[in-house]
Amino acid sequence: MAAPQPGCKTLRPSISSRNSPTPSFSSSPPRTSTPHSLSAFSPSAALSPASAAGPAPKRFRTMATDAAAPPASAGCSAMKAEFARHTEYLNALNDKRERLVKASRDVTMNSKKVIFQVHRISRNNKEEVLSKAENDLAAVVNQHIGKLVKELQGTDFWKLRRAYTFGVQEYIEAATFCRFCKTGTLLSLDEINDSLLALSDKSVEPLQINVLDYILGVADLSGELMRLAIGRISDGEVEYAKDICSFVRDIYRELTLLVPLMDDNNEMKKKMEVMLQSVVKIENACFGVHVRGSEYIPMLGSSAEPDYAFFGGADYD
Repeated sequence: MAAPQPGCKTLRPSISSRNSPTPSFSSSPPRTSTPHSLSAFSPSAALSPASAAGPAPKRFRTMATDAAAPPASAGCSAMKAEFARHTEYLNALNDKRERLVKASRDVTMNSKKVIFQVHRISRNNKEEVLSKAENDLAAVVNQHIGKLVKELQGTDFWKLRRAYTFGVQEYIEAATFCRFCKTGTLLSLDEINDSLLALSDKSVEPLQINVLDYILGVADLSGELMRLAIGRISDGEVEYAKDICSFVRDIYRELTLLVPLMDDNNEMKKKMEVMLQSVVKIENACFGVHVRGSEYIPMLGSSAEPDYAFFGGADYD
């Protein structure tokens, strides 16, 4: 049988015609073998014993210890030294912050004691009470404010302001309260900072109380003056209470012009609301005494005999 010529079709009997008497033929293209790529088959892979036995076992990754690790390069050691310096700086800063918080707590506690001492004032013991309050305030400056000055002098104390601001505000409240009870005037920020210069080393930058802490402390002063005014009215010193009312009203009016320029300071806004309440309480007390003075003045320490008729009962001996 002659070989088929190239390009000729091969006739093969189809499966459906095997049982039929007349064979039928179907045309189909000649089968050609698909060539394999050389990368898919290599003699070394075919003859490798590992491929015959199965896949190679997995190798587990291990971490090298310091002893087995290669020596660090110069760049790595420099980075470690830099991080060590940052660690030392942050640890020192945190330790200083903790000391400032403790010192600020001591300033707050002792300043409150000075304020309580001033509230014991009356017409008979004014000089004695104010003298003791000034001595206690000087002790607060030398013992507790001095710790703040030593910790913060020569440094960027704005960075740690939140650690000591509450103690400074309480000290300003006590100092201004003593000054008003003694002279009827407001203690200025320059006078406070000048008093702190003696505690600082002249070779470094001294601690200076900033304007914000001073204003916040003065805002707290209104509450103490309101309590003082109510106490003076109960002792019959109505004119002194009126002076306090005028003083607190002036402070509130001046701060009302300043607060809108303070970049939405929420703490100051809250203090302004409390200050307004203090002003209203003092004004209502003074107004009530002024309008109903004929009823209240005999009971508030005047030389006239007290009259209890407005209570609805008889006079007492």
